[in-house]
Amino acid sequence: MRFGEQLRSSMIKDFYWHYIAYEDLKDALKTQFVTEPTPDNPKPDRKPWTEEDEKRFVALLESELDKVFTFQKIKSEEIIRRIQTSEREVNEVVSRLDAGPGRPNRPTDEDFLLLEADLSDIIADVHDLAKFTQLNYTGFQKIIKKHDKQTGWFLKPVFAARLNAKPFFKDNYDAFVVKLSRLYDLVRTKGNPVKGDSAAGGGQQNFIRQTTKYWVHRDNITEVKLLILKHLPVLVFNPSKEFEEKDSAISSIYFDNPETWELYTGRLKKTEGAEAIRLRWYGGMENDQIFVERKTHREDWTGEKSVKARFPMKEKHVNAFLSGRMTVEQVFEKMRKEGKKSEQQIADWEQLAREIQYRVISRKFRPVVRTFYHRTAFQLPGDARVRISLDTELCMIREDSLDGKRRAGDNWRRMDIGIDFPFSQLPPEDIVRFPYAVLEVKLQTQAGQEPPKWIRDLTASHLVEAVPKFSKFIHGCATLFPDRIHLLPFWFPQMDVDIRKPATRRYGIERPTHSTSISTSDDMDDEESEDEEGQEHRAADREGQPSRQDRDEVDGHRHDGSLPEATGNELDIEERIAANFLAGEEDYPLYDSDDESETSDTLEEARRVGGAYYYKKLLSHYTRRTGHAAWEALKAILPGPRATPMPDEGTNGITIMGTGKRSVKRFIAPKGKRIHVPVRVEPKVYFAAERTFLSWLEFSIILGSIAGTLLNFGSDYVTFASAWVFTVIAVMSLLYSAILYIWRVDKIRKRRDVKRVYHEKWGPTILCLGLLTAVLVNFILRIQHGGFEADDSDKLGRVPKHRWEV
Repeated sequence: MRFGEQLRSSMIKDFYWHYIAYEDLKDALKTQFVTEPTPDNPKPDRKPWTEEDEKRFVALLESELDKVFTFQKIKSEEIIRRIQTSEREVNEVVSRLDAGPGRPNRPTDEDFLLLEADLSDIIADVHDLAKFTQLNYTGFQKIIKKHDKQTGWFLKPVFAARLNAKPFFKDNYDAFVVKLSRLYDLVRTKGNPVKGDSAAGGGQQNFIRQTTKYWVHRDNITEVKLLILKHLPVLVFNPSKEFEEKDSAISSIYFDNPETWELYTGRLKKTEGAEAIRLRWYGGMENDQIFVERKTHREDWTGEKSVKARFPMKEKHVNAFLSGRMTVEQVFEKMRKEGKKSEQQIADWEQLAREIQYRVISRKFRPVVRTFYHRTAFQLPGDARVRISLDTELCMIREDSLDGKRRAGDNWRRMDIGIDFPFSQLPPEDIVRFPYAVLEVKLQTQAGQEPPKWIRDLTASHLVEAVPKFSKFIHGCATLFPDRIHLLPFWFPQMDVDIRKPATRRYGIERPTHSTSISTSDDMDDEESEDEEGQEHRAADREGQPSRQDRDEVDGHRHDGSLPEATGNELDIEERIAANFLAGEEDYPLYDSDDESETSDTLEEARRVGGAYYYKKLLSHYTRRTGHAAWEALKAILPGPRATPMPDEGTNGITIMGTGKRSVKRFIAPKGKRIHVPVRVEPKVYFAAERTFLSWLEFSIILGSIAGTLLNFGSDYVTFASAWVFTVIAVMSLLYSAILYIWRVDKIRKRRDVKRVYHEKWGPTILCLGLLTAVLVNFILRIQHGGFEADDSDKLGRVPKHRWEV
């Protein structure tokens, strides 16, 4: 679909006049014809692009930028004011809860329903503004590229400065999300939010979770956050502090042996006991509390769960601890004297610290990769049964000195960067900016219990792409060290595929059905004549209204029964670029968009020319369309094998944006590298391979016994020939089964995804054909040489041929 058509179909009605005039800008790129088009010369040359044309286009572009920037700023300020007003109203209603039951001032369910409708309307405004910003920014990207290509005048570097001066696309909606989450949680729980340890991310030490991971395209990040906050509040470590962007920053440094990459390989192959060792801190570089962590993978057959264990230490002690100059007892000496932690907890930390220190020193582990991201965590305070985190602005950064550059010097981490995303000071070979956000759904459910319905709806929607076992550490190592790592994770080929999918069902943010600007503090006298049932009915029609019994359930906070139709906001293939393409970062490639409108432009020019030329072009256009339709109909009628239809939803193929169709592509690893496909190997797999070998061995022994019997008790040519055939088959079966068993055990040990490891279609087939051959040889030779001489028959104790009677 052309971007102009996509823009028109995605416009929000209330914002219609504030979008970029994309078609007008396209027309402004076309200069006048040298001569008027005629049937003999339907495409005359256009006048060259002049400085006057450039000034005219730049003036028009500036006016469009001013229009978009001004509206975005006004709308953003309006949302801030509405949030502040709602905050006052919510606090006012909640404060009235102190009144005793039956008091006239005590808030009713209707008050909370009205507040929830107001907040839902604000959430829809934030969603619409985010979509408006993203769509307009894409329009500026495309029109500037089209200008530079068609005119030969390079406007991109100059206009990038203008965009930075009016950065409507850099607005951060995280502050909106945090405030709306707190207010929505207050209203949803009727002023009684769940309380607990809000610092779950910094206080938990050993915990077990079942985690599934998803990628979220940048176009869908804000919508995903707004959808989640309607069911889970944003986890804030310090509710009394105003939200700052650095509060959500998380940095981790991963260790490995640069010679063997044993931690990388173990985590990639998911071998039993595979470890990951990292140092993590929250916030800026000034934070002096560092968490030393070890993640250990456990296979399901062991009966244990993968676990993450960690302990805190001061930043000034990290270098001495990693080098062995500081003992474990010295690390926890001050903590033991203070007495704030129990002796058992300190003993557990000491044991963990000894194991990590021993591994780092003995296995020569060094810092290799740093990961940085901003995390928005959704969780009920003190309740880790359902925890959802969304990591945005993910970057992987080199921390090693393998190429001779001493990036960190003698320190355990480099100090030339902090949390200043997008780290413009780093060279391209030192950093990988991940193009998607990472959504982690962490559940602690009892056996047989399903996740909440709203989580199932989210993870099955078009907004996320499932990537099981995705690892920031693995992806960073594989990307930053291409010359040293040759075993790549299975999701690597997917990096070149657009993960956006068309909305095949109604799901997403919806504005309340009866959107209202009436707040709980407005005069409601004109509605007093309406009966209570009618008020309840209208309130229930608003978006996000749960049933009364659902309000008391933590994981049943309502799934909208009325979801919007697909908004048509799936952008075309040219918009796979990162959002900061024009912001002074590296130039992300854009696909050419000029060919996409070639047919329609040709028809439009032919229409202006008119006459026989126009009808000729129109006839050619419809002839091609008719021929294509006839060919498709002919293929449908002709008998032959039919491809299995693929479902509308799923991950079996690659979705082609805007069409809803899927194609399947076979990926081939780059030369010298292999794609590692996860293979689950349990002890019973080895036993199964051994039992298969013993079955082959048993069959081979039976064939050998038959051959030995024929050789020992037969004396004629037929018996001798049959014995040799059975002997050859038995020997070949023995050799084949032994070689196959050794090969299978080797592949299983290396966790190779080879079909013949688990399925063997040629061996049994060849064996059956060999047995058939042996039987046929025996039968044919016996027919040809069936008669015995009388003497020979007597010696063998058999009836001579001349005595056979019918």
